[in-house]
Parts: sequence; C-alpha cells; structure tokens
Amino acid sequence: MRTPGPPLDANDNLLGWHLASLLYLSFVFIPVFNFPAPWWILAMAVASVLVFLPLYWAFYRGGATLRLWLVLAVAGLGFVTVPFGIGGGTYLIFSAGMIASFLPLWRGLSLTVALFALFAAESIATLPAQGAPVFSVLIQSLVGAIVFTGVLAARSRERRNAELRLTQEEVRRLASLAERERIGRDLHDLLGHTLSVVVLKSQLAARLIEHDKRAAQDQISEVERVAREALTQVREAVAGIRANGLQAELAAARLALLGGEISLDQRLDPIDLPVAVETALALALRESVTNVLRHARARRVEVELTQDARGGIALRIVDDGRGGVCAEGHGLTGMRERLRSVGGVLEIESPPGAGTRLSLLVSREALSAARRLPASAAPAGSVRQPALLERGTA
Repeated sequence: MRTPGPPLDANDNLLGWHLASLLYLSFVFIPVFNFPAPWWILAMAVASVLVFLPLYWAFYRGGATLRLWLVLAVAGLGFVTVPFGIGGGTYLIFSAGMIASFLPLWRGLSLTVALFALFAAESIATLPAQGAPVFSVLIQSLVGAIVFTGVLAARSRERRNAELRLTQEEVRRLASLAERERIGRDLHDLLGHTLSVVVLKSQLAARLIEHDKRAAQDQISEVERVAREALTQVREAVAGIRANGLQAELAAARLALLGGEISLDQRLDPIDLPVAVETALALALRESVTNVLRHARARRVEVELTQDARGGIALRIVDDGRGGVCAEGHGLTGMRERLRSVGGVLEIESPPGAGTRLSLLVSREALSAARRLPASAAPAGSVRQPALLERGTA
C-alpha cells in the first residue's frame, strides 16, 4: 500500500492543511476549563500538546513502519491524559485520521475501532464524576468516524488523480508517437518521388550540357518546376501539421476536463469545414476549455456544432459555472479576432450564477470564401501546438 504524499515541506497545500488541523488541539483544554482543576492539570495539558506536535510532524515525514508506531504513541498520549480530565479523546481523533491516511481499509478500521473501544472503557471507568462521560465518548467517537471517513475519501481521490495523470501521460505519449509516424509517412510520400525526379533530371542535364545546351536548359527548368511544386506541397503539409482539427481538440478537451472532474457532452453534425474555419473553431474551443478550468467552477460543459437552414454553421460552448463574464481578456479577444479573420462572429451570454454560453457563428458566405483560400491559409495563432495535451489536464 502506498504511503501518503511527499514530506510536508515539499507541498505548500499539504503543509497548510496539516497546520490548519492543529487548531483542533484547542479541544484538549475544554475539559480543563469546564471543570475546576488545579494548575498542574493545565500544565499537563500543555505538556501533552508539546509531546504531540513532534509526533504528528514526524508521522507525515516517515515510512509506513514508523508511522504505525507514531499512531500508537499519539493514541497512548490520549489514554494517559484521559484519567486527569484532559481532552484525551482529541488525540484519539487525530490518530483515526493518521490511521486512515496510510493503512489498508480493513486493517485501519479494525485498529481505529479497537482504540476507541479502549478509550470508551477507560473514560467510563475513570471519569464517573465528570458528568455524562458516555455522551462525551459518543460525540468524540462520531467525530473520529467522520475524520476517518474524510481522510479515506481524500486518499481515494488522490489515488484516482494519480491514475488519471498516468493515463494522460500514456495518451500523450501514444498521440506523439502516432503523429511522428504520420509526419514521417507524409514526408516520405511527398518528397520521395519528387527528389528522385530532381536527381534524375539533374544527372540528365549534366550529361546534355556539353552536347545539347538547349535540352540541358529544358531539364534544368523542369527541375526548378518540380522543386517549386514540392515546396508548395511541403508548405501545405506543414500547415496541416500545425493546425489542430476540431475532433482532435475535442479529445484534448475531454482529457483536460476529466482532470478537473468536469463532464463533457458533445454533439457535432457531420459538416465539411474549410481548414481555416475548423482551425479557428478548434482554437476557440481550446481557449474556452482553458477558461472553464481556470475560472468557471463548472461541473459540466456542452459542445454543439450545427448547421442552420441558410447554410451557416454555429459552434456553441456552454458551461454551468458561475458566469458573470463582463470584460473580455486576451483569450476572448483573440478568439473574436480569429473568428473575424474567417468572417465569423462571437456572441457571449454570461449572466452571474447561470454559467456562460459562447456562440461562434460563421455564415454561408464566409464558409464559401474560406473554401477558396489555399490550404496553408489559417487564422493567426494556429501555429501553436495543442496546449491541452501538454498540460495533461478530459
């Protein structure tokens, strides 16, 4: 069984959580002030806290074997303080959380139940005059059960996130491998025959140059023509490599949203989009998903691509987050400019508390104009590689 997280000083969030949990140590002193006690009882409570702190700190920095002994030491501290009317149950609650953080479920549950059973027996036997010890034991046992369950849930979530990160790494690796193979095949198919023709015609021109200069010049002109065609094809191929299609961006978005525990529903009509328009929509989708992950606090995102009766298309991206987008940042401004470059418009609806709805609209006339553009023409910004897969954040 994997032991939890890194050392405390390696993770600021982890350190902050553990420091905040120390506030519960105040419950150690509540029984001391509820019932009149001599000064040495208060001194014993303070001493118990001073003993507890290094044990608790060492627990989250040690190995599994050491942690078990530290748990027993913290529980023992609770057993020692109970007879003196000090809040020893607080230490049992801490020990429940510590147990849940590293032991397997049934072993941890058995140990926790055993410790609280001993605590209940000791409290009832030694504190009959303190008033309602049974009720106090029940309350502290309930709190211990809540802490135990909460730590188990957090541990399970951490394990799922770790598995998701591994899955995303594997997806990125396979996607990168497939892309390299595709590029290799395309370049081989594209340049293999062309370069062979260039070599043959260059050799022929070299043989003809002394006997038939006109024929040699014709061969050199043919070499130039073939080379220019190859250059055009390479540029078109590079533009295709740089552009990220809508389907590929949706796959990347699903991975990113999954990492944020956000569901993605997609409905895409089978529409043949011009390269420039598809690239603009894909980049807009990427930017929208990035905004959802950073700002929206959403649980669900819907993506819908439809064609209207007049032949135009609409890509709608809707989330159920907090909404309230009242000013456009660089992301939305860039999205609007890329759409404008292909004749499209961006509409935003974002009432506070009711999510955000982006509508990316491209008319039939703009689609027709985009289809007449060369394949290498794409909106500004399309040269960037897919950011969502790089983040590993579906």
